[in-house]
Amino acid sequence: MHTTRSLPRAALPALGFALAAALVLLASPEPVAAHHAFAAEFDATKPVRLRGKVTKVEWVNPHAWIHIDVTDDDGTVTAWMVECGPPGALVRRGWKKNSVAPGTEVLVEGYQAIDGAPRANGRDVTLPDGRRLFAGSSGTGAPYDNRESSGQP
Repeated sequence: MHTTRSLPRAALPALGFALAAALVLLASPEPVAAHHAFAAEFDATKPVRLRGKVTKVEWVNPHAWIHIDVTDDDGTVTAWMVECGPPGALVRRGWKKNSVAPGTEVLVEGYQAIDGAPRANGRDVTLPDGRRLFAGSSGTGAPYDNRESSGQP
C-alpha cells in the first residue's frame, strides 16, 4: 500500500520563498563571477621579478590588473598581465588609482601562471620612489614568505 504525505499548510509559504529565491539566482541576467584559488592559475614554485613600464591599469572586480612591458636582456619586449587584489582592498592598502599610472616604471614581484604565459599574480609592486605596495589577494592560497609589505622598501 502506498501512502502520500502532503506538507502542512504552514510550510507552503517558506517553500514558495525558497523556490522563488532559487529561481532568481538561477535566472540572474549576469553570470556570477567565480573566484579562483591561487593554485588554480598560478605556480608558487615560479616566482617572478618583473621590471617594466606600466601600459594599462584595470580597476575591475574581482581583481585589478596591471599591464607592463618588460624588456629582456636581448631587447625583446614582452607584455605581461599582473593580477592584483580587488580594487577596494587595494585602496584600503594605500593604493590610489594613479599609483601606477601608465608610463610608470615598476618592479613587480609575484608568481607566474601555471601555463607559462606572461601572466602573474602580483605580490608586491615597488614604485620609482621606493615605496612598496602589497598587491596580492589574501586568502586565495598565495604563498606567504614572511615578508612585510607595509609600503616601505
